[in-house]
Amino acid sequence: MGKGRPFSASTQFKMIIHTNGNHRYASTKPYTIGGDGIKRYTYKHWGTLDEQNRFIPGMAYMYASIEERQQLIFPKDWDLSQIETLSGTKRRGRIAYEAEDVDRQFGPTWLLNQVAVKTGLLDDLRSVFSGNMEMVNDILTLAYFPFIDNLSYNQLSQWQREVKAPSGRDLNSVNITRLAQSITEQNRMDIFRCRAARLGKDDLCAVDSTSMSTYGFNLVDIRWGRNKEHLPLRQTVEVVVYSLTTHMPIYYKELPGNMPDVRTIELIMMELRHAGFKNLVLITDRGYESMKNLELYISRGQKVITSVKVSQGDVLKKIKEIDMSHGYPKGMTLAKKENLYHAQYEMDYTVHGKGDALIKADKYRLNLYFNPAKRAEAMCDIQHAVDEQVEAAQAMMETGEPVSDRDEIKKRFNMLFIKFETNNRIASFDVNHEKQDALLLTAGFFASKTIGVDLDPLAAKDNYGMRDEQEKAFALQKGALGQDRLRTWSETGKHGRMFITFIGLILASYVRATWKGNEVLKKKFSSTEAVLAEMRTIRCIEHSEKLKFITPFVGAQIDICKAFGFTIPDGCAPVYVSKAKPKGGKRGRPAKPKIERQDF
Repeated sequence: MGKGRPFSASTQFKMIIHTNGNHRYASTKPYTIGGDGIKRYTYKHWGTLDEQNRFIPGMAYMYASIEERQQLIFPKDWDLSQIETLSGTKRRGRIAYEAEDVDRQFGPTWLLNQVAVKTGLLDDLRSVFSGNMEMVNDILTLAYFPFIDNLSYNQLSQWQREVKAPSGRDLNSVNITRLAQSITEQNRMDIFRCRAARLGKDDLCAVDSTSMSTYGFNLVDIRWGRNKEHLPLRQTVEVVVYSLTTHMPIYYKELPGNMPDVRTIELIMMELRHAGFKNLVLITDRGYESMKNLELYISRGQKVITSVKVSQGDVLKKIKEIDMSHGYPKGMTLAKKENLYHAQYEMDYTVHGKGDALIKADKYRLNLYFNPAKRAEAMCDIQHAVDEQVEAAQAMMETGEPVSDRDEIKKRFNMLFIKFETNNRIASFDVNHEKQDALLLTAGFFASKTIGVDLDPLAAKDNYGMRDEQEKAFALQKGALGQDRLRTWSETGKHGRMFITFIGLILASYVRATWKGNEVLKKKFSSTEAVLAEMRTIRCIEHSEKLKFITPFVGAQIDICKAFGFTIPDGCAPVYVSKAKPKGGKRGRPAKPKIERQDF
């Protein structure tokens, strides 16, 4: 029996013409092998062909990696000149503008372009997408758009006509969906690895989650998510790890809407380790507190600063040992500046490792604080709560009205013991003095724990207080970036949109940190949005077959560039350096060129 034609691995990369009606597609024919062992071929369209066989790249070619593009085998008679116009393959040099004449806003996008370069985000995206600058520019445009104008993506195509963005292609709803669906889990982990390489040792990182409502009713993660705002929408949960050292997010993860914080920390630590993050100090709130998580931190050697409940067993035990008979906590140190009492206790905790190994907690410490002013407020609040509940319960007894739900009434009157008659009327009630005493015992106290770090109580409190920046990051995401509602209906689309939001959050967080840390900007502008609005009058003018030029930077726009450390483009600064040829013949150091300060 004769052998057939030998198999060639390059066959599936050969480009052919697939004609469908009046359309001519440049295609390959990849195949899959079914369970019955039969090959099934499909067409994959990489672009179109005109009558002169000129190849016009399509979305599949645009979003393919450089390696994948190089595998494609084109017929020799095809015109591939359009490929050379792509930014990923374009030759460097002074390239003239070749499209129609345009005059567009450029200031905000110019500023964000500089931020992307300074933070290393542009290089990281180029690395993640293997040099595919078409895809990088599209992602940056989608990240810039809501931050600059806080509009829906439905308006992006029109916005591109008015604003010069990184992407020069029409990003309509179809193209946006294709872009989001082409972003993979590999891309997500790769961007984390790139960001991990830019972090230093012992960076402080806040861990927190937020709920996000979504219009997509077929998404897996929304099945059990209930909306906290009582809207007819399901919700998902997003975890973000935010570096308090660099003021930018470094990690995100999408989770089901019913996933409690306490159950997520192991997954977060595992993915951070896989992405190459090392020696991070995690700052968590009380939502992540549990015995399992404590032992996880110890067994993995994870450095942690966490807030804990004062009702927790070991914390409550320390509070009961403190002598309050003189009106102040005896044995605790008073910080005069903060009017805050504090104490630190060494804790002993050992967990079992692999086999018979024992792992002792490294620098495991309890920090206890007492605020006299907060204690006075808490004592008054407790008494007010008791008095109000007594009055309300007495009024219900006098009216004799039966209650509809005994459990709800007990929950509502949590400071009372209530007895009911058989007809659900309140028979009698007494004040729960045990609960009142328990609340009074811990009034004014709060606590934190640290593992693996050398911090005194005040330093631990100050570092934990920096976690407030994490809340501001979520405010940026749901406010300036417009991600309070997810408008995606497919799993792949949702993952891609979250990746783009993460890129936008990096940029927005850096802008916010710079604005917040600069006194000149804080005085002149009320928000980061106002900073971007000030740059709007800067325009980029492009005329056919000419080089583009940018209008002058004036007034507060110059202050913004100074605050960010950005160099104003040539010819746009209010300083002119003379180009006159210096007079020669004199010995010594050449004279400096004359500088003229221009008024704009």
